[in-house]
This record gives sequence, C-alpha cells and structure tokens, in this order.
Amino acid sequence: MEDKALVQAVAKGDDLALQTLFERHAPWIAARLRRALPRDAVEDVLQETFIGVWRNARTFKGDGEVSAWLWGIVRRQTAMWLRKHGRSEAELDVDTRGEEDLAIAVSKKVDLERALATLGTAGNEYRELVRLLWEEGYSVAEVASRLGIPEGTVKSRINRLRRRLQRALERGAEHDRPSR
Repeated sequence: MEDKALVQAVAKGDDLALQTLFERHAPWIAARLRRALPRDAVEDVLQETFIGVWRNARTFKGDGEVSAWLWGIVRRQTAMWLRKHGRSEAELDVDTRGEEDLAIAVSKKVDLERALATLGTAGNEYRELVRLLWEEGYSVAEVASRLGIPEGTVKSRINRLRRRLQRALERGAEHDRPSR
C-alpha cells in the first residue's frame, strides 16, 4: 500500500496502517534523529512523532510527499523535546532540518531500492551494506566493525555496487528508449 493511502487509512482509525507507516519510516527517522539528539531522546521523539501521526492524519492534504509531512511532525516533536529539556533548536544538526532535503533523501532511498531490485539476487549481498550506510547512517569504519570485515572491503563493495548499479541503470535506459 502506498504511503498516502496508509495516511488516509490512519485518519480513519486503522491501527495496522499506522504500524505499517512506523515500520516503513521509523528507521530513517531514528537515524536522522540520532545525529542530532541524545540517544535517550530519540525513542521519545520517535514515539511522540507517531502519536502525532495518529492524531493529525486527517490534516494530511495529499499534495506533497508523506515523508516531508512526517518530517514536519518530527521537527515539531523535536522542538518540543528541546524546549522541555532547556535546549535551543539551534543545537540541531543542520542536516536534520530541511524538509526538501529529506524528501530528496527518501526519494533516493526508493530509487536505490529499485536499483538493487534490478540486480536481482545479485543485489542481496549489498542490502545490509546499504542499510547500515545509508539508512542507519553508520560510517565506513562502523560498518566494517559491525560486519566483521576490513574497511577496505567495505569501500571496495561500495565501489563494486556503484559500478553494478550504473550498468543496470544503463541497461534499463537502453530498454526504455523508443525504437525507431
């Protein structure tokens, strides 16, 4: 089910739709929040965000991206947490503030998932790498540590993934061109 349809279902009281939205969006929201807030605050803000989704789903107009709408709720909840704990909104990492940047990032994630899908089963070996680097926001060193491999191996896998994706996308572009 598309995100917009899920928000509409949440507006009608569908708990399962809220759970699906949470499962789909909580990982990237939490990753962004971890860059700006203390660890103990991330869960609080995330929980308050989805309570806000439940309460405000009827306000979603459907014109823009759900991710940008969600990020607006995240920003409000983050600002409330900061005020409650005597901190300034200026302390937030600049990277976490732009709704347009967020929509672009989410769009890139969707594009990356589609690109990995074009690799078929060959893309499976890269999924954990992609999740840790781009969804969770870990550094190359942290990914290497988590996967139990050298940093150089992580870097070479990233480069190999980029080349494979480029070839897959080029093949797709050739396929999409109208024949004469």
